[in-house]
Amino acid sequence: METFLIKALQLILSLSILVVVHEFGHYIFARMFKIRVEKFYLFFDPWFALFRYKPKNSHTEYGIGWLPLGGYVKIAGMIDESMDKEQMSRPAEPWEFRSKPAGQRLLVMVAGVVFNLLLAFFIYSMVLFTWNDTYLPLKNVTQGMEFSQAAHRAGFQDGDILLRADNKELQRFGVRTLLDVANAEKVTVLRNGEEVQLTMQEGLMENLLKDKEGFAVERIPAVVYQTMEGSAADRAGLTTGDSIVGVNGMATPVFSDLRAVLDDNRNQQVTLDYYRNGTLQTATIEVDSAGTLGFYAMGLGQVYQTVTIEYGFFESFPAGVRLGIQTLKDYVAQFKYVFTKAGASSLGGFGAIGNLFPAQWNWQAFWMMTAFLSVILAFMNILPIPALDGGHVMFLIYEVITRRKPNEKFMEYAQVAGMILLLGLVLYANGMDVVRAIFN
Repeated sequence: METFLIKALQLILSLSILVVVHEFGHYIFARMFKIRVEKFYLFFDPWFALFRYKPKNSHTEYGIGWLPLGGYVKIAGMIDESMDKEQMSRPAEPWEFRSKPAGQRLLVMVAGVVFNLLLAFFIYSMVLFTWNDTYLPLKNVTQGMEFSQAAHRAGFQDGDILLRADNKELQRFGVRTLLDVANAEKVTVLRNGEEVQLTMQEGLMENLLKDKEGFAVERIPAVVYQTMEGSAADRAGLTTGDSIVGVNGMATPVFSDLRAVLDDNRNQQVTLDYYRNGTLQTATIEVDSAGTLGFYAMGLGQVYQTVTIEYGFFESFPAGVRLGIQTLKDYVAQFKYVFTKAGASSLGGFGAIGNLFPAQWNWQAFWMMTAFLSVILAFMNILPIPALDGGHVMFLIYEVITRRKPNEKFMEYAQVAGMILLLGLVLYANGMDVVRAIFN
């Protein structure tokens, strides 16, 4: 329950920041062009609001709704989700959205997306300035990777060290590396000390999405970080830095090998082989009913040599912009898979997004995820779907090119169609979360 609450709180805080910044973009540009903004709300407020405030001599009501599915600004004289037909039936006023030149209206509509991108660039910059950029080079993962079944079928073997996708060096493990591998014709790996070139077949990404096992994880030796007081590992004298390499004469070069052997020897005594200060030693130890010995293992950054790139305050801004642009490019590159059967079945709603946050509060992880979601929000909002910013932009570009406004009735019907489509997508995505929660 505690984990759920921590993730939920991070999700709500993150989305609240993103929504307020996005809607503020629309708001500030509308006010810049002297367009009246009637409402500025965080969350939606059908029937009632948790909080509302309208300053004296102001045309804008500020508030917090009760339905945490986003937020909005109600701009006078604009066909939006409020579907205020009464206002639209009256003669246009000079302070209404529809009375302004198409160029001004276009800037108002793209401002939300621009502000989300600027927010992502700023957050990335401050994260790099505050925590620097520490990563694990793939070439330093000396035990290689442990691959999924789909990756095995593509020719990868456990222990392979990823080197190059075509002629591009693979530096760090992540989304960019996966996309490079999936789109490459040849992938070069280091296998048993020799370079091996694999020929990639089409459909790797679709197979990964279908199997839902991911691509690979770094293999890590079982090195003791700390023993639990009174545990079998503690009683056997294991200490920080001991590297476990075998059980009952069976080699266990990485932690997953050790876990598998211990799982087969629950509630039994085993002979443990481990290195301490370069010397091979042996101990007899009891495996508990859960298949564990009672110690915490070292993480990737403690076992392998990482690289840290430090950024000064002013250096962090161009670096943050580059990271934001690369994140956007990677997300756009992945977006095409949404339209595949495997991709559609992998869609998720608020539950899936919430699970992206860590189970323990971590400010660096929180801000990195918030920046990532800001990039996603910007991209999704600029899609040319009526009811999204991109839908309004599409009609405004049409108006600029043809010098003719689309029919208002047509705009109303398009708005309704877009809202129905978006509602269907929201229900489907969150329904998939429920299905996964029930059937796992």
